Amino acid sequence: MGSWYDSDPLRRVLDKCVSVAMEIRRRSMTTAFGAREELSVNGYLKSILGATLVVASTAGPLWADDVKFMDGITPRAGDNPQTEAGKFKKDCGWVIGMSDFGVNANTWTVQVAHESEAAAAANKCIKKFILLDAGFDQKKQVADIEDLIAQKVDAIIVQPVTSTSANSSMKKAIAAGIPVIVHTGRVDTDDYTTEIQGGAEHFGKVMGDWLVKSVGNDGKIWVLRGLAGHPEDTNRYNGLLESLKGTNVKIVAEEHGDWQYDKGKSVCETLYLNNPDVNGIWSSGADMTRACVDVFKQFGAKIPPISGEGNNGFFGQWINDKFESISAEYSPAQGAEGVHAAIALLEGKQLYKHYDYNPPGWDLEKVKKYYRDDLSANVWWPSQLSEDDLKKYYSK
Repeated sequence: MGSWYDSDPLRRVLDKCVSVAMEIRRRSMTTAFGAREELSVNGYLKSILGATLVVASTAGPLWADDVKFMDGITPRAGDNPQTEAGKFKKDCGWVIGMSDFGVNANTWTVQVAHESEAAAAANKCIKKFILLDAGFDQKKQVADIEDLIAQKVDAIIVQPVTSTSANSSMKKAIAAGIPVIVHTGRVDTDDYTTEIQGGAEHFGKVMGDWLVKSVGNDGKIWVLRGLAGHPEDTNRYNGLLESLKGTNVKIVAEEHGDWQYDKGKSVCETLYLNNPDVNGIWSSGADMTRACVDVFKQFGAKIPPISGEGNNGFFGQWINDKFESISAEYSPAQGAEGVHAAIALLEGKQLYKHYDYNPPGWDLEKVKKYYRDDLSANVWWPSQLSEDDLKKYYSK
């Protein structure tokens, strides 16, 4: 990748401006620098300024930094190449495909689909948005992506089932000249155009650091994990383990609740009946958190410190039941940002190869600003859905 100065339009403007500056300096050094000469110089400067504005208006964004995503998403530090400007630029009338790892896995994944579809519908250049549901079936995901390639879509967004499930088909898409955007799960390949990844280790560590402070150096905790084998589950858990290093905090029980309310409730009921002596709970997802809170209330027990995330139902519990908690942020609007990344590429803009989504945790005061009593427990924050869509999908 060349330096910022290597862009031809910008280089021409800068070179011309340097020439103007040198000419002004030469003329200003003469003793007979009269008003007429000043007007000539001013006119020269105005012509150059006009040319600069023309170039700026026609060249489009020259750097990946010109593309802005939602708060918390930033280019990854270190080696992070950029796409070639204009490489994927196409006229309007785009068809964008999305391979979703599992739309109906839980309320969060349902909202990711809503956010993605809404972002696509809001852009007039997108003629068609095709969302295919792999249903957590690796073979189905491969078939879905190859189907999108066969349809000659203009861009493909992938939420991988596992770190390897989509690799071979993504490679085929890249070979076919189709840009591939990956989010909500890392992949063990470089065969994609750009990725926007919620920092799973960061997510797990935000909750883990808080929990260690809450339970003390010798606390006993339960760990509620997500879907076994999913990279997001593995990496969130690794973030927790980082928090536990150098402490005597003991994991006395660890189970997978699959990020679901019903499964999480069953797991928490079993854990409570087996041994209710626990100082705190690290939960990888808010649906499981809600379930566990309900279990403790069901048994009339004090709710221990428990981690959560940006779910409206969890927010209501936290506000009303006044237990200790923290909310890690993992917005379903990542679905919308995947669409925005595809749009940027098809507009000819540059993107970095890697983007991280590492927002800080939320305290109760911030939670109170987002909580909506008029909406159901199933909406997640922050959201990019319009007020009409929020009411359409989540009104009580």
